[in-house]
Amino acid sequence: LAVAHFKNALKQFQKLVEKKVTQKTEERLGLYVKDDDEIDYDKFYETVQALFGPEIKDCNVKAFFRKISSNLDAKTEWCEIFGHFIVERDAISSQLIEENTVFLVSQKQQITHAGVKRRDVIKGIVKVPHLDFTVTSSQKGVLTVFNNQLAFFFIFLQDTAWVTGCDFLTQLKRVVAVTERTVIVWDYKSKGNQSNCFVIKPMENGLLCVCTVTASDHLAKDNILMGDDGGYVNLLTVTSDDFGLKQSKAKKKSQFHVLDSKNFKIVKRKLHDDWVMKVRYISDLNCFGSCSIDSIHSFVLGDIKRLEDSMPVKEFSVPKGVNAFTFCGKSNVIVTGG
Repeated sequence: LAVAHFKNALKQFQKLVEKKVTQKTEERLGLYVKDDDEIDYDKFYETVQALFGPEIKDCNVKAFFRKISSNLDAKTEWCEIFGHFIVERDAISSQLIEENTVFLVSQKQQITHAGVKRRDVIKGIVKVPHLDFTVTSSQKGVLTVFNNQLAFFFIFLQDTAWVTGCDFLTQLKRVVAVTERTVIVWDYKSKGNQSNCFVIKPMENGLLCVCTVTASDHLAKDNILMGDDGGYVNLLTVTSDDFGLKQSKAKKKSQFHVLDSKNFKIVKRKLHDDWVMKVRYISDLNCFGSCSIDSIHSFVLGDIKRLEDSMPVKEFSVPKGVNAFTFCGKSNVIVTGG
């Protein structure tokens, strides 16, 4: 890009970001009225690509769009849409070599290791105490089970959408993970090409978090809680019958089996007016908790049965900027920022 054109592109990009942040702010305040100028992800991506050219990658733009949508006060840099990230000034070594330095901006900041693109990151990690192993899920779709000898099983999901979380089904003894539009149940005990992975889709909204309900006393049934970008908390019930028949059929080349979500029992209730960032089942309280970036109903605590009826649940609000929560203790819920 020519220097003059690039400077103009930066100005237009800044205006685009400011407009999106303003739109999101008005949405949270209940003041926004949808019109033809509404900026969704597709429009944002098309505009960015028109400004900076076809080399812009969808995964980098998606990460930037999520960042400004979930945290309106987050510091952003234009170079993030190219997959590069500015290092804090005090972390920059005085011995930087020239080939590791790229992009000299007006503030004389340097971006190091520019040749390193966005790596995969862990989006979920769950300890399974009674089996003494750990389950992890990565953003780009790698599910892994580590045992106490650090031996592991893993599978790479053939899904273009990002994985947003994982958990373990205590009754069915399987791993569950969610992407933006699917629920994945993996039989980690099966080996090699016979490893079975069941993909439940489509889901109505983008799934952002997942956890299992540990209160079930049914040996062949698990309940799964999921939060989505529509403010809903979803409850999905799965049984051994949903997956057992598939395994007994003739061998197939593909280890992924697609199941229609309409064939599953899914109930949901809108508890927030913005993204549900975390859900947890608190067995000691016999309740679930859901957390959202919604500034009015940021934390909801209630019985699982409340998802299926119109009875009220307890709603709490927390100070602006608090958008991550940790549940702990036998009788207490501790809310922390982070």
